Amino acid sequence: MENLLKNHIRELVDITTEEFTVIKTYFTLQNHPKKHLLVKENHPVNEMFFVADGLLKCGTMDNSGKEHILQFATQDWWITDFQGFFRQENASLDVQCLQDCVLFAISFENFESLCRDIPKMEHFFRVKSNLGYVALQRRIMSLMSDTAKERYEAFLRQYPNLFQRISKQTLANYLGVTRETLSRLQF
Repeated sequence: MENLLKNHIRELVDITTEEFTVIKTYFTLQNHPKKHLLVKENHPVNEMFFVADGLLKCGTMDNSGKEHILQFATQDWWITDFQGFFRQENASLDVQCLQDCVLFAISFENFESLCRDIPKMEHFFRVKSNLGYVALQRRIMSLMSDTAKERYEAFLRQYPNLFQRISKQTLANYLGVTRETLSRLQF
């Protein structure tokens, strides 16, 4: 499992084996079962997670009980309520395991220390944050301007393996459509 994290970091920054030996001490390896809530809305956000194995979703429930899914995270992805984590405030989103998960978790204090102690890691996280901003902007623009069919087709292109791993209702919630509309889009 450690090689996943090491190789992921090495995609963006050149780290030595010795540096990784130090880097990994800032993380804890965690196993969580399907349906476990890692981050709960209106509660403190203590950790950010790198997915070694499994599948998670990040979203919220509106006042009428409708779920809105902001993102999924699978192997090699990072997930948390980033607003709550970086501002050290209560979460506005839930993060839940859709499958059994193996995660590398880093606390806010360890994150700050890691970036201070190994400046390459600050660069790594800056690049990851920028890529996240780009993905989020793309998602918002799609929700504002694409048809449901266009969003569905884009999802299939972007996440071809995810389609088989989530329920139809979960996919409908991510696309911002009803389950019935999703059924029509699939035919």
